[in-house]
Amino acid sequence: WRVMFVCHLGRDCPEMDCEVIFETSEWKSVYSVLGRKIPEQGCPSLNEVVRAIAQLGGFIDRPKDNPGTQTLWVGLQRAYDLSNAWNCFGPGAKNFSTS
Repeated sequence: WRVMFVCHLGRDCPEMDCEVIFETSEWKSVYSVLGRKIPEQGCPSLNEVVRAIAQLGGFIDRPKDNPGTQTLWVGLQRAYDLSNAWNCFGPGAKNFSTS
């Protein structure tokens, strides 16, 4: 149900802050992998992040197309994995050294 929710909310409320739905680590990790610049302050819009996540699932970012549920579903799976890696190894991760 989350895929449909994100898909419809991305279309109906495109200017909403993405952190209403996504954790900071989720959108930052996706932006980092796609080579996009992470904003210094604030967060990108929901539409920008939904389109970025859908690109991970195979969405071709055409100006007049919106991502579908399948590309968003595959992209969200990849985004969750990237988010876990970001939390473990990214900036701000706790260093668990044994020495």
